[in-house]
Formats: sequence, C-alpha cells, structure tokens
Amino acid sequence: MSGIEKVISAFEGDFNCAQSIFSSYSEEFGLDKGKALRIATGFGGGMGRMQNTCGAVSGAFMVISLKYGVDESGDKEARDKTYEVVREFSKRFQEIHGSIICKELLGCDITTAEGREYYDQNEFFEKKCLQYVKDSAKILEDMIYKD
Repeated sequence: MSGIEKVISAFEGDFNCAQSIFSSYSEEFGLDKGKALRIATGFGGGMGRMQNTCGAVSGAFMVISLKYGVDESGDKEARDKTYEVVREFSKRFQEIHGSIICKELLGCDITTAEGREYYDQNEFFEKKCLQYVKDSAKILEDMIYKD
C-alpha cells in the first residue's frame, strides 16, 4: 500500500486528518506509529477543533520535521532547512486551496453545534476534508522523496 493509500485508509477509518498524515509516514522516519497517533491527536480539526491550521497541513509539517528537523542544539542548518520545506509545503497547499486555515477551508464554524451540523449535512468530510488530506499527502510525498 502506498503512503497516500495509507493516509486515505487511516482517515476513512477512525483517525483525524493530522493523525492520518503523520502516522502514515512516521515509522519511515524513526517514530513508532502508536506514538505518532498519540502525538497528532490534538492537531485534528485545526488544532483541537479550534479551526486554526488544517490538521492535514499540521500532520505534514510534523513529517517534514521528522525528516529534516533539529535533534541537537545549535543545528541551525537543519532548522533552516525544516522551515524552508514547511514554507514550500504551505505555499503549494495554498496554491491549490487558497488557505491553510481550517475555518477558511471549510467555510463553517465547527466549534458550534450549528456549524458541526452544517458540516455533516453537507458531507464536508467526504467533499472537502478528504481532498485536503489527499492533497497534503501528494504534496508531502513530492517534497520528501525528491532528494
């Protein structure tokens, strides 16, 4: 199963957007899948369903950090590379969807009962969120496997 297929399977299962992205690539970069699922839990729904940065984007940022991130003090080169790749990912995602902010992407407020009902009635899980997850995985794979 490809990375993108793993992401989709996880998301269509019982995991949120951030968990689906992060856990599907975590083991490849040295982090146990169970730990990745726990770490990413709070990032779903735009960080704890606060609708800030899209969870699929946050999950991708965490994968980028696993690959390029700093693991010893003073590693400015690794930090700068990580920031550069995160900014490029964000740019690519925004070129497709116009934003990386969950509330802007969904066009409704899922922090309210009315907003969650609107989300469910309009099938945004299938019609919007699944696409954000797929696109995040595609962009991520293009970026992390190019070098």
